[in-house]
Amino acid sequence: MRRSLTVLGIAIGTVTVTAGMGLTWTMTHGHPPGTVHRAEHGSSGGRVVTVAKAPVFDPLRLRGNVLAYLRGRPGHAGVMATDLRSGMTFGVDETSRFVTASVIKVDILAALLLQHQRQGVAMSDGERALAGQMIRKSDNTAADALYADIGRDAGLRNANAAFGLGGTVPYPVSWGSSWTSPSDQVRLVRMLASDGSPLTAANRRYVLGLMGSVTPSQAWGISAAARPGEKVALKNGWVPLRYEGNGWAVNSIGRITGPGHDFVVAVFSADSPTMAEGVATVEHVASMVVSPLRDAGREAG
Repeated sequence: MRRSLTVLGIAIGTVTVTAGMGLTWTMTHGHPPGTVHRAEHGSSGGRVVTVAKAPVFDPLRLRGNVLAYLRGRPGHAGVMATDLRSGMTFGVDETSRFVTASVIKVDILAALLLQHQRQGVAMSDGERALAGQMIRKSDNTAADALYADIGRDAGLRNANAAFGLGGTVPYPVSWGSSWTSPSDQVRLVRMLASDGSPLTAANRRYVLGLMGSVTPSQAWGISAAARPGEKVALKNGWVPLRYEGNGWAVNSIGRITGPGHDFVVAVFSADSPTMAEGVATVEHVASMVVSPLRDAGREAG
C-alpha cells in the first residue's frame, strides 16, 4: 500500500540577542538541532558553551513510529494534524480516501449555514434543533432531514467547492457512505477556526460550539490527545462496512486548543474487526502525532 507523508515546518533560522557584559545568546536549529548555545567573549577570545538541548520535531522518526504501530493493528488508517499557532503539519496517508460515516455531519451543517448566508436568511428553530441533535448526539434522522434540506450530494458539492474540499465525494442518498480524506477534514475544521472562512464568525462559533458539547458517551477520539484543561471540539463517525470494505470504519475530527497551541486533527480508520479496535487505533494515533507537535511548538514559541 502506498504511504504518503506531509511535513511542514517553520524556518526559524538563527536568532541572536546581545546583552551586557559581552554575553551573546544564540538559539539555532543547526548542529545539533535544537541545541541552545551561549557564546562567551573574553580577553582570550570566544568560546561556545552548550547550555541545553531542546526537543526537536523529528517527522521521519514520527512517521516510522506511526507506521510501526499501524502495522501491528488490524485494518488501516490515515492521519493529519496541524498546529495553527506554529504552522507545523504532519500527515501519514492524509490524502487517502475513507468512508466518512458521521463525521460528514459537520460538513452538512456547514453547507446549510453557507446556503442561509447566501440567501440572507437565518436558520429556523426547527433546523437549529435538528443541527443540535445531529452534532451533539449524532442523530441520523436529523442528518437525513438536513441532508435533504441542502439538496443532498449536489448541495454538499456546491458548498465544498467554496470550502476547498476537493477530496470529499458525497454519496447521493446515504450521507454516511460519502468518501473523504484526513487532509480534507483538517481543511474543513481549519476553516471553522479561520477568519478567512466563507462562513461568518457567528456561524463558525455555532458549529464549534456544538462540536464542543457532544454527549459524553461520544467524546472519545481525538480527545485522547488533549491534556487537562485543554478545550476539545470534535465529531466522530463509526459504521460497519458492507460494500465499501470490511469490519468497521471509525473516524474522529476536531480541534484541541490550549496555551500556545491550536491543533486541528483528523484520524480515519477502516477494516477494524470491531468498533472498539477502531477507537483504540484512532485514539492512539491522535496521541502519537499531537504530542510531539505540542512539544515542538512549545520550543518554537
